Amino acid sequence: MLGSRLLENFDSALLPYAVAAVFLAFGVAYRYMVWVSAPGARRLFNQGWRSFFSVANFRKAPTALPRMIATYLGFQKFLGARSHARWAAHQLIFWGCVLAALITFPLTWGWFTFTSGTGSGPGYEMRIWGFKIIGFDSLDVLGWLMFHGLDIAAVLVIPGASYFLWRRMKDRGAITGQRFAYDLVPLIALIVISVTGLLLTFSSVFLHGGGYEFLAVLHMVSVVFTLIYIPFGKFFHIVQRPAAVGMQLFKYTARQDREVFACRRCEEPIDTGPYVDNLRATMRDLSLGFDEWAEYCPRCKRVLRGSAYLSQVKKGFK
Repeated sequence: MLGSRLLENFDSALLPYAVAAVFLAFGVAYRYMVWVSAPGARRLFNQGWRSFFSVANFRKAPTALPRMIATYLGFQKFLGARSHARWAAHQLIFWGCVLAALITFPLTWGWFTFTSGTGSGPGYEMRIWGFKIIGFDSLDVLGWLMFHGLDIAAVLVIPGASYFLWRRMKDRGAITGQRFAYDLVPLIALIVISVTGLLLTFSSVFLHGGGYEFLAVLHMVSVVFTLIYIPFGKFFHIVQRPAAVGMQLFKYTARQDREVFACRRCEEPIDTGPYVDNLRATMRDLSLGFDEWAEYCPRCKRVLRGSAYLSQVKKGFK
């Protein structure tokens, strides 16, 4: 309300997008509360955000938090360790969606607007919350970038989403556990939004508005569906990821303090001591009666399970 000057700059044609954004906010809040009510997620949430806002952590490692935000949230380097192609595709989707969100939500609520600078001619002014920020010519490079920002976002998203859709259809490992509504619908929705958005530009530039109304409705429906779907589908990991950054910071500062936990059997380092303690506490919260297994490395767990099988099961067979 305030950003649009009491809806003075609100465009009523964007009302469906605004309503979908409200549903998105309520859906994210509801799903987040349900998520953090689970013992494991609640512990991750509390410890993650405690580390995120810890003054002591900032004093010990002042550059750790900005670096982890950049590498873990922005560039997602952990994906590169799995596959460079998946990392590149994810980056295309991520930055395309970020660019689209930075443009779409402020425009939807009238937080920034474009007005004619002279009443006629190519001059425009970009205003944020009603205040002039910059003037530009719609015919120069800056003007083209301003008015085609969503097209650029679509060009980024389409190859990234197409790669993951192709992988979901070809990779046996991905096919085995995938679900249509959870794994494929988000990718299809991204492609439909991007393609219809580009077709809107194509219609206005090359077809003199031919088919524009139909494309606008199709684009609106796809965007509204996706916004409402976000809290209840795979896209919800976008909301969960910041808490994981706090946990990574928690583990990093523990390593700096040399609080590394060694395997009880082979004495090889497993992880940080506080992280293992958190894992054991979570297993106890879930009433799992084998939390001591968190104190063994994966290799020793396999050895101990094999030994138990040989001594307790195999001995009954001749």
